[in-house]
Amino acid sequence: PRYRADWASLDARPLPAWFDRAKVGVFVHWGVFAVPAWGSEWFWWHWRGEQRADYERFVRSRYPPATSYADFAPRFTAHDFQPREWARLFQRAGARYVVLTAKHHEGFTNWGSPVSWSWNSVDTGPHRDLVGELGQALRESNISYGLYHSLLEWFNPLYVADKESGFKTQSFVLQKTMPELYDLVLRYKPDLIWSDGDWEAPESYWNSTSFLAWLYNDSPVKDTVVVNDRWCNNCSCHHGGYYNCADKYKPGALLTHKWEMCSSIDKLSWGYRSNMHIDELMDEASIIKELVQTVSFGGNYLLNVGPTKEGVIVPIFQERLLALGRWLDTNGEAIYESKPWRVQVENSTNSVWYTSKGPAVYAIFLTWPRDSLLKLASPIPSPGLQVTMLGLTGPLEWQKSPDKGVLITLPHVPPSPLSAQSGWTVKLEGVE
Repeated sequence: PRYRADWASLDARPLPAWFDRAKVGVFVHWGVFAVPAWGSEWFWWHWRGEQRADYERFVRSRYPPATSYADFAPRFTAHDFQPREWARLFQRAGARYVVLTAKHHEGFTNWGSPVSWSWNSVDTGPHRDLVGELGQALRESNISYGLYHSLLEWFNPLYVADKESGFKTQSFVLQKTMPELYDLVLRYKPDLIWSDGDWEAPESYWNSTSFLAWLYNDSPVKDTVVVNDRWCNNCSCHHGGYYNCADKYKPGALLTHKWEMCSSIDKLSWGYRSNMHIDELMDEASIIKELVQTVSFGGNYLLNVGPTKEGVIVPIFQERLLALGRWLDTNGEAIYESKPWRVQVENSTNSVWYTSKGPAVYAIFLTWPRDSLLKLASPIPSPGLQVTMLGLTGPLEWQKSPDKGVLITLPHVPPSPLSAQSGWTVKLEGVE
């Protein structure tokens, strides 16, 4: 059946299965904002849109008088960008998909967009097709490739004029937004389109439904592509493929609709900041906790890093990604391709979370219990219950709990390869 250019039809499209199976992705915020590398990726807006004094002071103290944001572009060099190294890192982090900012709200495109003259990574700065190079490396590594694309551009004169008309004119959409979206799809055939910058204008302005109908009916990725929900000013959490709802969204319950939580290792920014402090970064335990909660509630987890202007993912970000990957090496069976179980979290504690796969149920516990005795109230054991721990060989002893559920005897000291971990998983075969 062909999809019509209306939400009722588009929302009925089944979500391609690869996305729910993937569970874990890496988000990459990279653009000209990596040059000042201060405040956040919204640098231009805070400086010029809001004219914040702290941003004025920063530019005055570090750059020549009369510096404009456009002057930063030649310094966005990507000298050290090695896409295969990135792909290898993301693979070791356990990522099944990667989403790169093809264009943020500043309008600079990380590919040679034919409608972004001189404000793109081929004409200036790196003089490289960053979108294409990373895409090729990820495909070689068998990682799905997503492209983030902002519908709006803060200071594009066409957008500013449309906005002043109350979005009654569509010059920006027809001359910039839509040509770029079609170009990205036809040129790079992405597995995912992560739309953003939707909040100021209605669907009638963006022409989102027409684009999505083409994407689902006639594009080269019509059967495999996945999109999010940021396509107009009241779309979030209502329309589109899967739901983002809001940045760092935590529903706190099982959703019936597929969703994704995007989070950032740097808690204060998505883009790279040269002045970040260690206590402003997520540690391994917080990352694992967010991942486990998200997947238990049926979501995907998209963890962000911001590379430097040279194209380096700084060692502290690499360390966090590799810690996540090591945890998934042991516990990934409970994450990838899993489904939510009938219970998502033990009521008595906030540190035991459940997932399932076929007949197996996985209990992921984030703190090692006192006396190495793990009490699970929710599973109803059958006499033939088998309990194992991911990362260990051999069964664990268990008994029926006097009130309800099961008591599992864990190894008396957390086993040494696992002792520094931020979460462990027991696999239950034979419970209801």
